[in-house]
Amino acid sequence: MSAPAPSPAYKIGIVKQVLSGDTVVIRRQPQGGPPPEKVIALSGITAPKLARQRPANNDVETKDEPFAWEAREFLRKKLVGKEVIFTAEKPPNSATREYGSVWAGKDPTKDENVTEGLLAEGLAKVRDGGRNIPQLKRLVEIEDVAKSQGKGIWGSDLQDHVRDIKWSVENPKAFVNRHNGQPIKAIIEYVRDGSTVRLCLLPDFNQITLMLSGIRCPAVKQDGDSEPYAEEARFFLESKLLQKDVEVILESVNNNNFVGTILHPQGNIAEALLRQGFAKCVDWSLAVMKSGASTLRAAERAAKDSKLRIWTNYTSTAPIIAAKDKEFTATVTEVVNGDALVVRMPNNATKKIFLASIRPPREKNSPDEEGKQSPRPKGFKPLYDIPWMFEARESLRKKLVGKKVNVTVDYIQPAKDNFPEKSCCTVMAGGQNIAELLVSKGFATVVRYRNDNDQRSSHYDKLLEAELKAQKAGIGVHAKKDIPAHRIQDTSGDSAKAKKFFPFLKRAQKTEATVEFVASGSRMRLYIPKESVLVTFLLAGINCPRGSRPGVGGGPMQAAEPFGEEALAFTKEKCLQHDVIVTIEEMDKAGNFIGWLWVDNENLSVSLVEHGLASMHHTAEASEFARAIKNAEESAIKKRIGVWRDFVEIEKETEKERNQPIQDRVVKYEKVFITEITAEGHFYAQNVDLGTKLETLMEKIHQDFKSNAPLPGSYMPRRGQICAARFSLDDQWYRAKVEKLTDDKKAHIFYIDYGNREVVSVTRLAPLPPGTESEPAYASEFQLCCVKFPSDPDERAEAVAAFGADTLNKKLLMNIETRGAPPSVTLVDPATNTDLGKNLIKEGLVLMEFVRDHRLMAMVAEYRAAQDHAKSSRLNLWRHGDITDDDAVEFGARR
Repeated sequence: MSAPAPSPAYKIGIVKQVLSGDTVVIRRQPQGGPPPEKVIALSGITAPKLARQRPANNDVETKDEPFAWEAREFLRKKLVGKEVIFTAEKPPNSATREYGSVWAGKDPTKDENVTEGLLAEGLAKVRDGGRNIPQLKRLVEIEDVAKSQGKGIWGSDLQDHVRDIKWSVENPKAFVNRHNGQPIKAIIEYVRDGSTVRLCLLPDFNQITLMLSGIRCPAVKQDGDSEPYAEEARFFLESKLLQKDVEVILESVNNNNFVGTILHPQGNIAEALLRQGFAKCVDWSLAVMKSGASTLRAAERAAKDSKLRIWTNYTSTAPIIAAKDKEFTATVTEVVNGDALVVRMPNNATKKIFLASIRPPREKNSPDEEGKQSPRPKGFKPLYDIPWMFEARESLRKKLVGKKVNVTVDYIQPAKDNFPEKSCCTVMAGGQNIAELLVSKGFATVVRYRNDNDQRSSHYDKLLEAELKAQKAGIGVHAKKDIPAHRIQDTSGDSAKAKKFFPFLKRAQKTEATVEFVASGSRMRLYIPKESVLVTFLLAGINCPRGSRPGVGGGPMQAAEPFGEEALAFTKEKCLQHDVIVTIEEMDKAGNFIGWLWVDNENLSVSLVEHGLASMHHTAEASEFARAIKNAEESAIKKRIGVWRDFVEIEKETEKERNQPIQDRVVKYEKVFITEITAEGHFYAQNVDLGTKLETLMEKIHQDFKSNAPLPGSYMPRRGQICAARFSLDDQWYRAKVEKLTDDKKAHIFYIDYGNREVVSVTRLAPLPPGTESEPAYASEFQLCCVKFPSDPDERAEAVAAFGADTLNKKLLMNIETRGAPPSVTLVDPATNTDLGKNLIKEGLVLMEFVRDHRLMAMVAEYRAAQDHAKSSRLNLWRHGDITDDDAVEFGARR
């Protein structure tokens, strides 16, 4: 008698996957990583076989057997993801597969045996030869009942239960567009890695590979050399979604793989992967998402802060920004090209900020054969010559200049390679992100970063999305044709070119223009769209103090005239980058246009005078605005504002001194003899009282050399050395300082005693006699106080000649007014009691230069009156009107 069969050994596991109607994959609970798993074939039955995709080496493609899909779905819906009890044993002839039974629960005496359930629904049959096996008697009985009822495979409509599977999609992009972001029901059939799955789309049974939008998980490799946390990421997704009912939104296509978002009642799996440190955000993929990109960024940030898994060694690269500096409200005063703004802060300070993570249109300057960038053509202006840069600037200028914006500092870009530190920000105006607006119009592109670079816009994903739309539309910098070209004529510093435009502009009367640059309170550069021309424009009818400016020829900065900086700031705030109306009336000899300007129906000349930042010019008396300017000036004088702040005191001091000899105003003066005047208008002066001492010294040198004459050429001086020099063979010997030695043995010498220069042969040089080597210089260099010689070479030469005629070989009175290099002085001719500097200004040969020294205010007032006389009389420099100029590079100076 045979022994009874042993009772089955029950095991507990979780159903990971249903491979077919008679095969399942069961795993254990995870412990520190993906758990072991086993494939269980249901004992005693066979189910219809599912279709298989054609392999690469086989032309045969199988189809579903009838009710194969229904059998698989029967098990999937009952078992996947649930804890079950099962039995398993491995036959001797099986390599990996085990056979057993599975119950849909934990109690085999109460819960359903899924094998019996399949047979009862006609979704499986007892395996061949099973009717003769006693242990399968119950399964045979269940099968017979299903047969009698015609269920499942025992019915007559078998071909209606065979799927029409689409293994591939011919045109993926068209497929995505056809669904237009609508959710599609799907089942996840296979997980390749944490961010890539194989899906079956329902109800049409399209089989597709889907990459999760916005993220990338570590790659799983078949050779076992997977990236860190790759297996864990795959298991995480499998445990949540494998063979679960989901919905999918298809958003894009990448290398024939679909990119999209999986929707599940429990949440977004991509966000969960990021939050657990199993994935990283991917910029290009985030850009295609319909929504939710911000939550993915937040999830990644949380994992980084917690240093979870792939972020274990993460260190933030973003600098810490103080809360008080993080957000602020400001007013836009200027748009710099297409990615930077100048804003006025609440404390009235100005700050340059950059739009974060975008790049303005760039110059398409291809390298030459050696890889070097070809030089820009002469007169190249990036704003007009780089395609789309003008459109980008105009888009921002019209929307922002003069308006308040909300600024959030996203990151600080440190100084590098001679570039200063940059505050990169998100700027919101009227609830709209300005950077996103630019990108959406194709006026900017988005900067691409490494995944570990945190220094980016807080709305970076929106920027990428906007760029993608602009690329698809082919607009702006993404356009292939209709590229804008601006042929701009620039008349700045070119009087000949300005003359060509002057008749049209004067005849036009009122012309629309844009203020591109402000150099001083009354001087600016205008762009006139109608004529596509840039002009230098001077406000008519006023005298306006100048601000500080670069020195000519790269020299030191020239100081501002009193209230010059205030006038500059006023004009900038009023009209920089504003649309204005101008009337052009005159043109000076330098090609600068002179006229009237209105901004928001406000005459800027009148406004400057009204605020004490300019005075009325005599030319305004003949204009239709004379009364308005005069009234504005009288109002400013009464208020004692601006240039009129010290008006009363100056007038009293001038009145007090008006009838006194000018020497009485000189604090300390000395009699001097002018020995030389330089081309710049500086001069060398020698104290008259030192004449006797000088003559004695020269006589001593002469007598010493007369009795002990040095041999010609026996002395070779060094540069900078003080020595004796002989003008000619008949001249006496004089002390000199060697300035330069030439190759032909000639020396450029500077005569210490008289300030003259000469070139002589080195054979006429000799060392000084003993006792005369340390004697100081008798002539020193000076300049006239409050006097500026013209910049034009011809006009300057005329002024220097007149100055020489008044001073050379004359005994004059000199007073040092300010110390400097050289000192500034006043010169008085005692014979006529004439201030020679003031006289040059009065004759219109030189300009008056303002100084802020209160001690000199009376003298400044006299010099100003002298200059006004020269202007009104149209003398010399003023014969063509007011020639007050500005040496700003932007207006063509030093061009």
